[in-house]
Amino acid sequence: MTACAIEPAAEHEDDDVPRAVCTITADGSYAARLALDGDCWFPERWTLDGPEPYAVPLPAHQPEEPGTEVQPMGDGRVLIRRPTDGRHIFSLLYPTGPGTGELPLGAVQCPDEGTRLRMLPPAPGGDKAYALAAGRRSSAVWLVAGGAFGPEQVAEVPGRCSGGVWLDRGGRMLALDRGSGGRTKAVVVDLERGGEVSPLLQIADDSDDRLLLADPDSGLLLIRSDAPSPGRERLGWGVLGSTLPVRFPECLRVPDCAVTPFAIQPGQVLTPESCGVALRIDGPVGSWVGVWRPAERRVRHLPAPEGWLAGAGLWSRDGVLQLPYTTRAVPCGVARWEAPQRGAGPDSNCGCRRAGATSHDGAAEGQRHDAAPTEAPSVPAATRPVPLQQAPLGGLVTK
Repeated sequence: MTACAIEPAAEHEDDDVPRAVCTITADGSYAARLALDGDCWFPERWTLDGPEPYAVPLPAHQPEEPGTEVQPMGDGRVLIRRPTDGRHIFSLLYPTGPGTGELPLGAVQCPDEGTRLRMLPPAPGGDKAYALAAGRRSSAVWLVAGGAFGPEQVAEVPGRCSGGVWLDRGGRMLALDRGSGGRTKAVVVDLERGGEVSPLLQIADDSDDRLLLADPDSGLLLIRSDAPSPGRERLGWGVLGSTLPVRFPECLRVPDCAVTPFAIQPGQVLTPESCGVALRIDGPVGSWVGVWRPAERRVRHLPAPEGWLAGAGLWSRDGVLQLPYTTRAVPCGVARWEAPQRGAGPDSNCGCRRAGATSHDGAAEGQRHDAAPTEAPSVPAATRPVPLQQAPLGGLVTK
């Protein structure tokens, strides 16, 4: 089976946003992706919490069609969504010796052609999975795995929603980006109170404010908004429940590049500004990795490992960034970047080591790129979220 880092066609509303080619459970134990064997797509599960990562292919009796999504569960099974004729069929896949077992869960009907259904990010705990059906006037949150009687609708939100970020370790508070009245604002959906909706981001009345990433431990939020530069979206950060304004660091603006955060370092409960944030940077010369902390005024630019499943990765609590990759020589590998800690001097190095299923590349790389390259670099109790508000923007854009 050959490896490929190209993502199959999917039903994404934001086609210009870089998408991860694999999905990782909230605790980092498993990952799942659609891999390519010749011209055929098939599900593949990665085990990440052992001494070495390894992959288990989970092919069905026929190749998967475009639009199929897979998501790992906490027990090692893989949830698969297969769209067909206005219906979305869900099953759990698991290895059975030489074959693949499949447990049907049921289907979600989406007869309206304007409704798009997609999986939400893996929920904390790993025993449940959710999907978002975004319609023209309202959006529904579906519990598609982990329920008692198959897929069930658990919330309905007025407006067309996108995104999806978990705000707590209990899988109760879900943030969505809701479009209404020509503007997009992030809201919170409380899944334990009948889908009660409350505002989360209200930076300016006439701004589009989206939540990209959140860390339940520290409350650190990564935001994209055009509030500081009307008509031009910028990356910013805030802290859940804080009275301080959202800040938009100048160092997160990389000319002619799209910058997308994909992982936050957990465990920094009282110091959100010290959390490591991993960035996927896509530019004319390719894709690479950026590492940034809110307390710093620069982004460290790192070469992505060969075969990186771009946009996928996770942090350990002690500050090691893990990036899954696949090559012909190493079909299932994880590169680990030991990023400098806060306050490290300009000559500090980022050591890199790789772990693969079939071979090792243990040579450390001491090279670090601080400037944007011109060529490609070689469980706390859940609390009610407090809306983030930013007062007049003048002077609040930080460098």
